[in-house]
Amino acid sequence: MKKNIIAAALTAIIASSAITACGGSTAAATTAAATTAAATTAAETTAAAAAETTEEEAADAKPVEAAEGAEADTAEPIHLTIGVTGSVYDDLWAPAIETLEQEGIILETVQFSDYVTPNNALANGETDLNGFQHRIYLASEIEQYGYEITNIGNTFISPMNLYSDKLTSLDELQDGDVIAIPNDPTNGGRAIKVLSDAGLITLKADAGFNPTVEDVETYNVGITIEELAANTIPSILPDVAAAIINGNYALDFGLRTEDALFHDKMEEEEYWNLIACRTEDLSDPVLVEAYDKVVKAYQSAGTKQVYDEQFGGYYVGVGWDQDLLADYK
Repeated sequence: MKKNIIAAALTAIIASSAITACGGSTAAATTAAATTAAATTAAETTAAAAAETTEEEAADAKPVEAAEGAEADTAEPIHLTIGVTGSVYDDLWAPAIETLEQEGIILETVQFSDYVTPNNALANGETDLNGFQHRIYLASEIEQYGYEITNIGNTFISPMNLYSDKLTSLDELQDGDVIAIPNDPTNGGRAIKVLSDAGLITLKADAGFNPTVEDVETYNVGITIEELAANTIPSILPDVAAAIINGNYALDFGLRTEDALFHDKMEEEEYWNLIACRTEDLSDPVLVEAYDKVVKAYQSAGTKQVYDEQFGGYYVGVGWDQDLLADYK
C-alpha cells in the first residue's frame, strides 16, 4: 500500500512535467506551480510512508528480540539415562536427580534385572551411563566383550555378606550343606574369598585375585558350593543352608546386614562401585561437562544422608576425592 502511494505521487510529477512541455508561457507558469505543489505533496507522502514503515519494522523487531532473549535464558535441558540393577538405586540416586534438574539435566534411571545386560546396553547406546558395578567387574566385562567403557566416578562399596534363613551361626553348618554364591567370575571370586575369611574353606597359595571353586585346597566344613546367577540367589535362600548375596539384591529382598551370618570385610579398592560411560563420549566437551555434573551431584552430602539414614550405613562412600574426569576437561 505504501509503495502504491509513493508511485502515484511520482506519476503525478511526471504528468505535470509533460503538460508544461506542451503549453504556452502562461499555462507553463500555472503548470510549474502545480508541479511544484505536487512534488512537495509527493515528498511529504513519501517521508510519511517511510516513517510509518520504520515504526512498524521496529515494532515487529521487538518481539523477535524478546523471544531471542527468552530462548537464551531458558536453554533446553539435557536428558540422560543411567542403567542400574535393583530398586534400591532409585533411592540412592534421588538426591542427585533432584540436584541435576536444577542444573538443567534430566537424569532417568533404567532398571535391569541382571548384571549382564547393562554394559551391553551402554555400549550399544541404549543408555548414556550406568552405575551398578564395581571396578573388577567392569574390567572383566571389557576383557571378555571388548566394550569401550570408562569409569568416570566412584560411588560406594557395599558388602557381600553370608545370609541364611535356617541358621543363626556358622557353627551350625554341617557336612553336605549347600552354600550358594554368584556364578559370574568377579562376584563369584569375591564370594569365595568371603568363605575363606569365614574359615569355611582354605584357598591354595597360588589362588588369583578372583579365585574359583577349583582354587579351594581344603573344605574345613564339608559344604557344597553352588554357583547361581546373582539376581536369583535371594529367592532360593530358603532352599539352601546359606548364601552370599550382593548388597543391592539383599536390600531388595529385605535382608538386613546385621542379620548376616558373616560380614564381608570390604577392604579392596577393586570392589569400589562406579559410574561408567562410553569412552567415545569423553571426546565431546558438552557430554563431559554434563557427566561431571552427574558425578558431583551423586558424590554429595545428600547421597551420604541416604546411605546413613535409609540404609544404616549399608553403603559406604569411597573415592569421592578422585576426579576421574580431570584428563577430559
